[in-house]
Amino acid sequence: MKKICDFIAKWLGVLVLVAAVAALVFPSSFVWIDTWVINPVLGLIMFGMGLTLSPKDFKIVLTRPKDILLGCLAQFTVMPLLAFLLTWAFSLPKELALGVILVGCCPGGTASNVITYLAKGDLALSVGMTATSTLLAPLLTPLLVLLLAGTMVDVDTVGMLLSILYVVIAPIIVGLLCQKFLPELTKKTVPYLPAFSSLMIALVVVIVVSHTADKLLAGGLIVILVVMLHNLLGLGIGFLIGKLLRLSPAKCKAISIEVGMQNSGLASSLAVLHFAAYPLATIPGAIFSVWHNISGALAARFYASRQWPGN
Repeated sequence: MKKICDFIAKWLGVLVLVAAVAALVFPSSFVWIDTWVINPVLGLIMFGMGLTLSPKDFKIVLTRPKDILLGCLAQFTVMPLLAFLLTWAFSLPKELALGVILVGCCPGGTASNVITYLAKGDLALSVGMTATSTLLAPLLTPLLVLLLAGTMVDVDTVGMLLSILYVVIAPIIVGLLCQKFLPELTKKTVPYLPAFSSLMIALVVVIVVSHTADKLLAGGLIVILVVMLHNLLGLGIGFLIGKLLRLSPAKCKAISIEVGMQNSGLASSLAVLHFAAYPLATIPGAIFSVWHNISGALAARFYASRQWPGN
């Protein structure tokens, strides 16, 4: 069983890609899964994150505040601004632009920690950044969406804040409590969580893609290009920021991956909950979920294979 779970976690990018293609080609086979399922599924992923976090992951905020501050500042400036500029440069329709901006304003993705480990990056910094950006998300994500998309659509910032608290923060807290009061059960469960999270991410992709398959096929090429550029520029600029600040190669890798990989499942969830009048807004999150796992795996292989001065 453990070998199967390790296999699933290792080939997350391929799994998500297969799920997306299946949902795109055979949407009727999956469309019966309603979009409301996205929120509890995302909650389960965040619950798993809570089970794996430990006090030392938060201690890094106090012991290395400069690194965490720089990383989170990059996270919540580079990706939102890139999203806004790309939607303007490619003149995306309002609904798709909203979806890209939602992705850009979300915190770092949970898969980034695995990718950082494979890239031989600073894993402690990666986990600390993911935890910190996730905790900041209820405040910063709604405000950034309001700032960048408020002129296009009505943005319910309070509603978004509450949604992120319910869907992201509450499950993490429950996971932390289980870790504290049910340590033996948690210890037995943790080895299987990466595979479980991989399957849940694939499920989110299947739901979103199957419900928007016709629209995605009709005009998806341009938004696929924008999403790919968004992610690749985020990876590149994140690494460049680390180099400009003269950080170690391991830290540069961690910041690159944390900046480039977003919690795109949360973006799709927020699009479903708060922008139901704009169904195409869910598409960029679904595409990002597929692509950033592929590009992340490729980036990890590239980073791990090179000899960096200071390694």
